[in-house]
Amino acid sequence: MRAKDVLEFLRLLDENGIDVHLDGGWGVDALLGLQTRSHEDVDIAVQHKDVPALRRLLRALGYRELPSGDAKGFNFVLSDSQGRKIDVHSYTFDQQGNHVYGIAYPIDSLTGSGMINGHPVKCISVEWAVKFHTQYEPDETDFQDVQALCHRFHVPLPDLYRKFPR
Repeated sequence: MRAKDVLEFLRLLDENGIDVHLDGGWGVDALLGLQTRSHEDVDIAVQHKDVPALRRLLRALGYRELPSGDAKGFNFVLSDSQGRKIDVHSYTFDQQGNHVYGIAYPIDSLTGSGMINGHPVKCISVEWAVKFHTQYEPDETDFQDVQALCHRFHVPLPDLYRKFPR
């Protein structure tokens, strides 16, 4: 997924009233304000109420759901004939801001802002981007992402990441 593709996708969603926050690798690069590596996909956090509209909009552009045994109504991947992939993570909060469905994003995790090619975008906050990277066994790419975020934003490197050589 190229930066140009991500920006076009975000513009399309904005024009259609669908609010999204970048997560994953593009979320990290947006927080850093620069693309640090290539990305196979773009991960998005979207309100579950917007999933039907998102699916209709992307279906009209040739996106189809990739078959996966892991797919759920709140977490699935859409892809088009050019190989562009959108990893959809949806959530629902009640009126008090408590998570009630889907990916368990804390409400304060959806407060980040970043830049892609000079364009402002919404993303997962720095603190939560780092914290989310501690919920699974990291690889070298995760280490590079977390190290860059921690260095740039003066966040302590999580213990899980201290095993990687510097």
